[in-house]
Amino acid sequence: MNTALASDAVSTSTLARPVSQAERIQTIDILRGVALLGILLMNIPFFALGDNFDDSFRSDPTNVNFWVYAVITILFEGKMRALFSMIFGVGIILFMARKEQAGQSATGLFFRRMGWLVLFGLIDSHVLLWMGDILYYYGIIGMIAFWFRRMKPLYLALSVPLVAVVGFALITVQFHQDIRNKRLAFLSAENAQQRGQILTASQQQAITTWQEAKKQFFPDKAEAAEHTRLMKSPNYFTVASRYRQEVLNYQTNYLLPYIPDPLALMLLGMALYKWGFVTGQLPRRRYWQTMLLGYGFGLPLVTFSFYYSYQHYPTSERFLAYLETHPIIWTSLIYSFQRILLVMAHASLVILLVKSGAVQGLLNRLGAVGQMAFTNYVMHTLICTFVFYGYGLNQYDEWQFYQLYFLVAAIWTLQLIISPIWLRYYQFGPLEWAWRSLTYWQRQPMRRATPAH
Repeated sequence: MNTALASDAVSTSTLARPVSQAERIQTIDILRGVALLGILLMNIPFFALGDNFDDSFRSDPTNVNFWVYAVITILFEGKMRALFSMIFGVGIILFMARKEQAGQSATGLFFRRMGWLVLFGLIDSHVLLWMGDILYYYGIIGMIAFWFRRMKPLYLALSVPLVAVVGFALITVQFHQDIRNKRLAFLSAENAQQRGQILTASQQQAITTWQEAKKQFFPDKAEAAEHTRLMKSPNYFTVASRYRQEVLNYQTNYLLPYIPDPLALMLLGMALYKWGFVTGQLPRRRYWQTMLLGYGFGLPLVTFSFYYSYQHYPTSERFLAYLETHPIIWTSLIYSFQRILLVMAHASLVILLVKSGAVQGLLNRLGAVGQMAFTNYVMHTLICTFVFYGYGLNQYDEWQFYQLYFLVAAIWTLQLIISPIWLRYYQFGPLEWAWRSLTYWQRQPMRRATPAH
C-alpha cells in the first residue's frame, strides 16, 4: 500500500493543486503525528515554568521530577524535533515532485508557501506569544533546503555528521568560549574591585557585558522572580513585554547559528525518502537492524551524557563553576550522534508497527494528527498560553514539573480524538486549508462531498 501511495505522490496529476487525500502517504503522516505530539513533551515546561525551573530537582534523584525529566531527556529531547525536521524535508520533495514531473515550474508556489509559513511563525511568536515557535525558522530554512532536493541521497545524508562536527567546533565551542571569556573577564574585574582598585574602562565594560549575558542566559533569583511576575500579569501586553524582545533577538541575531542543524535534518529526511525508508518500502529486517543499532548505541551514549551533566553541572550555579574551569564541554559532541541514533530507532519502531498492522486504530489517529500538524501545533500554543499565562487561567509557575504531563496526556487525547473526526468531514485542518489557499492564491474546497469512513 505504501509503495503504491509513494508512486502516486510523485506521478499522478498535472494540476498545480494540493496533494489529494488519495495521494497522501500514510506512514509519513503517522511519523509527523508522532513527532508533533512528542514535541509538546519538551515545549510545555517553557510555557508553564519559570527560569531555571529544573534547578530544584536535577540534582535530587529522590524527587519524582528528576526521573520524569531523565526519561524525557534521554528518550525524547531533541529526537522529536529531529523527526519533525526530517519529515518537513520529505514534504519539500513531495510538494515539488508531482508538479515537476508534469513539466510545471512550482518554484514560485513553494517560496510563497514558505513565506506564509514565516508569517504564521511571526504571529505564533509575537501575537500568540510562544517563545519556542519553530514555524518562522522552518519557513526560512525550508527555502534553503529547497535548493538541495535533487542531490543524491548519500550526499544529503552526509550533511548530518558534517554539521555535527562543524557545528560542535564552530557553534557549541565558540558559544561556550564566548560565554566563558565574558565570565572570566567579569571575575577578574570583580576581584580587582574587591581589592579596592580603580577599574579601567575595559574592566567596567567586562562587568556590564557579563551582566547582560547573565541576564539573558543565567538569570538570578530576583530576575527570575521578575519574569514570573510579568508572566502572571492579567494584562496581555505586560506578558508580551516579557518575551517579544528576547524572541526578536533569537529570530535575528541568533538566526544564522540556528540554521545548520534543522537544515541538515531536512536534508536527511530527503535522503531517507529517496531511499524508501520513511515510506516503509524497505524490508522489515532493515528496520529491525536500524532500531536495534539505534537503541543499542544511542541509549548508552545519551544515558552517559545525562549522568555526566547530573554529576558536574545539574544547576545553573554549578554550570557557571564548571564553565570557569573547563574550556570545552566535550560531552556536547555526543548530542548530535545519540540524537540521530535514537530518532532513527524511534522512526524504525513506528514503521515496523505500521507494517505489522498492529494498533491500526491508534496509527490511523496519529496519521490524522500528522495530517493536521499545523493546526495541532498552533493548538498547543493556544491551549498552553490560556492555561498558564496571566491573561488566561494564570497557572504559570504553579505546577510541579511532573504535573505538566497530565496536561500533555489530555492534549494528546483531545487531538487523537478530534483530528480524525474533523478529517471525516473536511479535507484539511483549518490552518492547513488557510495555508494552501494562500499558497495557491485560490480558495481551496474544504468540506468533503461525502463524509470519509
